[in-house]
Amino acid sequence: MSNTVKTVHDVTYELLRTLGLTTVFGNPGSTEQSFLRDFPDDFTYVLALQEASVLAIADGFAQATGKPALVNLHTAAGTGNAMGSLVAAYKANTPMIVTAGQQTREMLLTDPYLANREETVLPQPWVKWAYQPARAQDVPAAFMQAYAVAMQPPRGPVFLSIPLDDWDQPALGPAVVREVTGRVAPDADRLRAFAERISRAQRPLLVLGPEVDRDDAWDAGIAFAEKLKAPVFGSALPDRVSFPEDHPLSMGPLPMTIAGVNETVRGHDLVIVIGAAVFRYYPYVPGDYLPEGTELLHITSDPHLSSVAPVGDSLIGSVRTALEQLVDMIEVPADRKAPEPHPRPVNTTVEPATAPLTADQVYHVISQVKPDDAALVNESTSTLAEQLKWLPTTHPRSFFATGSGGIGWGVPAAVGIALGDRARGVDRHVVATIGDGSFQYSVQAIYTAAQHKLPVIFVVLRNGEYAILKSFAELENTPGVPGLDLPGLDIASLGAGFGLHSVTVDSTDALAAEFKTALNSEGPTVIVVHTQPEQPFLG
Repeated sequence: MSNTVKTVHDVTYELLRTLGLTTVFGNPGSTEQSFLRDFPDDFTYVLALQEASVLAIADGFAQATGKPALVNLHTAAGTGNAMGSLVAAYKANTPMIVTAGQQTREMLLTDPYLANREETVLPQPWVKWAYQPARAQDVPAAFMQAYAVAMQPPRGPVFLSIPLDDWDQPALGPAVVREVTGRVAPDADRLRAFAERISRAQRPLLVLGPEVDRDDAWDAGIAFAEKLKAPVFGSALPDRVSFPEDHPLSMGPLPMTIAGVNETVRGHDLVIVIGAAVFRYYPYVPGDYLPEGTELLHITSDPHLSSVAPVGDSLIGSVRTALEQLVDMIEVPADRKAPEPHPRPVNTTVEPATAPLTADQVYHVISQVKPDDAALVNESTSTLAEQLKWLPTTHPRSFFATGSGGIGWGVPAAVGIALGDRARGVDRHVVATIGDGSFQYSVQAIYTAAQHKLPVIFVVLRNGEYAILKSFAELENTPGVPGLDLPGLDIASLGAGFGLHSVTVDSTDALAAEFKTALNSEGPTVIVVHTQPEQPFLG
């Protein structure tokens, strides 16, 4: 081959460089090494020790930066390991290009060892697009198309399967680079009609969901809510928070049941849902979707959320654009009074206590020592109420939780968010409040935090059980469910084994002291605190 002929490998890396995809998240496998060979000095490889962590770290990175992440998995086995995290990325509209190696084309007909059989089927339905190029020369163009699909609204992950022998093939020429839109304006006439209905409403209620934060519409949401003078709710089980939870109009998240939402919106003649599902339900507590006399308007960039809404009239388009235009289009009665503020905790004195602590005590302590600008990742599902009470979200892009409800996202996502902050030049800590059961799912991700000396503080609430599942056992009247207790876990030793400073605290004073030490340390810390088993209310 002439030295002047560029390979698919050469051209693809040039394209990735042009697109800004110079950070690769992975765990190298045999069918991926032909892609990773001669890894360029201006690229960064982020190693995680298992593919579920690989993908969730990339998810956190993309959410923190607002830009797509590039993931490299090991054929079918690695893709299978990553599937749970892929569901979360898809649900959170996280843009990423997920690649997996494939066996050589010449052997695929014989179904060789480590081949990815029906490679485009495996990741579905949790990707927007899945493809294996028909020929090696199509690999660069496939990457460009993958980038376009991942970035166009609603954003999300895409999947490319690439045979390992494609990389050495001669390219047809330089890759074609295209720019794609990241925001689609809502229909102007329909938006105007929505504005007229909002202006006629006597007692509106506003719901601002995760899309608002993802679309950088935090300020637009505040301006709209303040002009509307309506109570503002977030989604149930939020993966992003889109309105300052210490604002007088903030009422916290909606309930997660049909009956609970019905009761919450009762008495309001119009519910305006922007950037959220209608609604995010979990336990089945039946009822009418809306009370009689209540109408609903829904604005989202996701046609799927629009189509599955059981009630209401919808409008598809950028929620930021919609909010920025609606605030000037609506008319609000001059005598409308804002609702009474939601009660907030006023006691800022931490009463000393010894372990086992209550979740309330743990979050109360953290609220006193956590920097105001620190990001929060929560995967302690049974303590969501305490987290909201003491650690309200007050800044954009500062609260993150799983978009799918699957356990094991929080620990690696916290690592990815810290990496994303570093990449965009933001100096802040990431605080991850994690249940002791959740911590086990992707514990190997803390190795990556240690290797990169990331400013992450993992606070592990050790209640010795799956408390949230015990609550479901009561709700669903299913006594005698096995496997809901977690004895015998030495979490501090696990943290130390992966290279982190790890401690177990026995009091509120010790928790505060170790948290302050972690803030001044170089690298991540695991703080384990024994807590009392408490079952949350699920209604």
